[in-house]
Amino acid sequence: MDHVLCGLAANTALPRAFVDRLIAVADADVAWRLADRADLGHAQAVALFARVPECGVQLAYGGRLTAADVDPVARPDVALALLDEGGGSPHWASLLAADPDPARREKLAACPGLPADVVEILAADPEVCVVAELALWTTSEVIGGLARHPHADVRRSAAANDATPPDVLAALVTGRGLPPVLRCVVCEQEATPFVHDRQCARPGCVLPSGASCDGSHESAVHDIRQAALQNPATPAEAAAGFADHPSMLLRWALAARPDLPAAAYRKLAADPAPGVRADVAANPAIDDALMSALAADRDPDVRRGLAHNPRVPLDVLARLAESVRIGATLLPRIAAATPAEVLRLVRSPIPAVRMLLARRRDLPPQVRDRLADDPDAKVVRSVASHPGLTEARLRAMLDRHGVQVLAGVAVNPDASPELLEHLTRHDPPVPKALREIARHPNASPGALLACLKGSQARPIAAGRAELPPAVVVELLDDADPRVVEEAAANPSLPRAVIEDLIPRG
Repeated sequence: MDHVLCGLAANTALPRAFVDRLIAVADADVAWRLADRADLGHAQAVALFARVPECGVQLAYGGRLTAADVDPVARPDVALALLDEGGGSPHWASLLAADPDPARREKLAACPGLPADVVEILAADPEVCVVAELALWTTSEVIGGLARHPHADVRRSAAANDATPPDVLAALVTGRGLPPVLRCVVCEQEATPFVHDRQCARPGCVLPSGASCDGSHESAVHDIRQAALQNPATPAEAAAGFADHPSMLLRWALAARPDLPAAAYRKLAADPAPGVRADVAANPAIDDALMSALAADRDPDVRRGLAHNPRVPLDVLARLAESVRIGATLLPRIAAATPAEVLRLVRSPIPAVRMLLARRRDLPPQVRDRLADDPDAKVVRSVASHPGLTEARLRAMLDRHGVQVLAGVAVNPDASPELLEHLTRHDPPVPKALREIARHPNASPGALLACLKGSQARPIAAGRAELPPAVVVELLDDADPRVVEEAAANPSLPRAVIEDLIPRG
């Protein structure tokens, strides 16, 4: 890979004539970056496609090619990409439906807006993978017939398709009203009864782990039910009966549904599997009493799921705050807190609760400033990047808490160039802070030069237009290829240097 040419291909300041020169010498790596240029014209895209046909799919998905630019016989992959984007020529679908490669017909089956005659051809395809792909994506009337298909893979795809009618989904999940499944992936390959070893070491084996068939295609039927239970279009009354099913996976498929009766949620909240309980805990459809009970669950994932529930009561959330690791995430319930609730939260005696509030970036000034003056470093670190904080307050935060809040201050959009330079002089350097400074829009050339001393921040700083051009040119010879590529993509790279770097085709 030529990292200089790859960087130049992404350089937003590259003149059009230089883009043309790069196209003339592009390999696959350079073409991949050129194809992503926002200013790539249609004629340039066609020339790039001619130079590196492998980039055609990327160009098609990027809207850079038209049907007139593509021969569907020579480049069926690009034709399929255009059809997948809703473009392409109408006759291409019929042509590709007869393609001898099943993988291409399978790709075609996932394309939107296929003509009715093509859908019928694909629905009768001899390859199950093609029919299953059609069943997964089609919105046509054939979906009812596909749900009755003798192969389990096709029915499973129909069960996962939210365009499948509710009554058909109910039949798929219960098995009532449908003919029995006749074939599955297990009995097609193995003599039954057969149970696939979960630790199977057979070379080339593609059977799902634990798949089994005794003639009733039990694991395949289970997979159909699981897909249907996860489908939001499946009627709740058909799904609710599985809340105490022996299969943990089927119970788990229900846990996030928003439409079950309260009794089903109570069963799932007492499930022996923590994953089931965690998904129920995160479900906004459960009531306050159930949330309060789940707050006492011994499993941390359950309590974490409850903390992320957008309807969790604030008093319950306060109980969770000290025992659940949330990370830097703004919880939905905190984001939705009313002004009155915000005032309650900022006055909480629990630092972890104030820290959760401090992650909001739309707080009233008086609340924001109170959090910035908080005695707890974790609270201050969480609010440090909040816009509107004055430089005096940011410096006071640094004086009180030092390295604990330094990276947060470095992210603050109002941090001045002088403050950012001050942060780069911390000894020892703080790698996370240097990374943030390197991408900060207010970073001065001096701050960026300091960031070049950090291995993680160096590639980021190398791409900043504020760097002196002479420094950018020096970075083209850096030992780190990431730095070289970013320097070549730097808009400050002198035109004369660029001209020397691009070979003439």
